[in-house]
Amino acid sequence: MSSPTSPADPTDPKDEMNSTDDMDSMDAEFDTVAAWTADVVSGLDPDQRIPAGCRGSGSPGALHWLLDHLAPEAGEVFLDAGAGVGGPAAFAARETGARPVLTEPEPGACRAAQTLFGLPALQAGTQLPIASGAIGAGWSLGVLCTVDDQPAYLAELRRVLRPGARFGLIVYCAAHPGTLRLEQPEGNDFPTVEALEAMLDGASLRVVSSSWTDHFAAFPADWEEVTSTVHAELERRHGEDPRWQVAEEQSNRMGSLLSAGEVRGRMLVVESV
Repeated sequence: MSSPTSPADPTDPKDEMNSTDDMDSMDAEFDTVAAWTADVVSGLDPDQRIPAGCRGSGSPGALHWLLDHLAPEAGEVFLDAGAGVGGPAAFAARETGARPVLTEPEPGACRAAQTLFGLPALQAGTQLPIASGAIGAGWSLGVLCTVDDQPAYLAELRRVLRPGARFGLIVYCAAHPGTLRLEQPEGNDFPTVEALEAMLDGASLRVVSSSWTDHFAAFPADWEEVTSTVHAELERRHGEDPRWQVAEEQSNRMGSLLSAGEVRGRMLVVESV
């Protein structure tokens, strides 16, 4: 990976976010299934699209906690780095009036964010095509564990932030150092809390507030109903496709790690210093 201050290479937007060996499973989960999801979700009412687009990105309670601490202003540019299909960014826009700008390495997810929510999505991986010091608020949810060079990614986030800007993170952390007892999703590397804190310090990002995703209620019933309906329709349409099966295996592995307490979602609001 080149210097974190380098512009994104438009011919290689993943920017080595994942190794070649992991690319098939990561593409299946974040590109192919994202495009399929957009096809299904586009038929829903606008209010139902946000729950469907937030699957795997944090509950409404967790997202509200982040927004309360970030306090973006109406009309302010709000960066969502590694935005997936755009559900959390659309949630932030609805709740605060901020103007999201999305970066996402997978073209299928970029198209989904544009189709479902009309949000500008730049195809970019760990290197962001954004001017230094241009961002006053934003977040990156569940992305760090999928990045090969985690310190460089955090340094890149710091580069685009204004001095004193606040940024939200959800980072899935290993509960204990060493090898996980359960099989982990391919392309993921979960830092310990201690390793994460050291990386943040090295990137000149000071922790302002912190919590855990499991301190917040799961999706409310109406959100669960939407996500279950979308999942069932995706399975009906694509259940026999190997790419769907790979993505489901990835999701199931992550769910097992979280259920067993092997991995926990660390929620952080950091400030650039």
